[in-house]
Amino acid sequence: MSTAAVPEPTLRRLPCYYHYLVRLHDAGQERVSASQIGDQLGVHHTQVRKDLAYTGSQGRPKVGHRVDDLIQSIETFLNWNNCTDVFLVGAGSLGTALLGYEGFSKAGVRIVAAFDRDPKKVGHKLHGIAVLPMEKLEDLAQRMHIAIAILTVPAESAQEAASALVRGGVRAIWNFAPVPLAVPDDVVVESITLYASLAVLSRKLAIQRLNSAALAPA
Repeated sequence: MSTAAVPEPTLRRLPCYYHYLVRLHDAGQERVSASQIGDQLGVHHTQVRKDLAYTGSQGRPKVGHRVDDLIQSIETFLNWNNCTDVFLVGAGSLGTALLGYEGFSKAGVRIVAAFDRDPKKVGHKLHGIAVLPMEKLEDLAQRMHIAIAILTVPAESAQEAASALVRGGVRAIWNFAPVPLAVPDDVVVESITLYASLAVLSRKLAIQRLNSAALAPA
């Protein structure tokens, strides 16, 4: 089944199922039910079954799924068992941290080059990955057929970098810059809004503290 037909919430839940299944596998558990997955992750078991059905995995009544088979089904469905070469643009603090993140390989992603405008960084390696000048970005993306890029540049540089990636043939951008990107309709952008998430977290904490204070004895 094409991922285009899959609801986005399902695509966001599948990695959660996957990491839970890996933990079960590491603990030696061979079978799992949709009910067990749902109970552990806070998702209704009927929704878990629907989500897993998109991967082509069908459990057996009263038996459930083989953990190994379910892991493989999700990996194949998400294309995690086929490693994709990726560029990272912006080798600052966040970019450097992402370059050192070993979990990307488990998700079928391999960062093969980083790009930056800082001459102090260009020509060096970060976590074993070469930092190249921005001037080489567009040409190398075309020659290496890079389809995905991670964007970790400051807000004021984001659109220029995104446009260069598009000209280089990149079709998907994982955007960490706190600004929207203007790209063609056939280019996928997934923006990670760190500030927005932190704002939600801070507000929820404030509400929790207010409620606790209201319930406290006088």
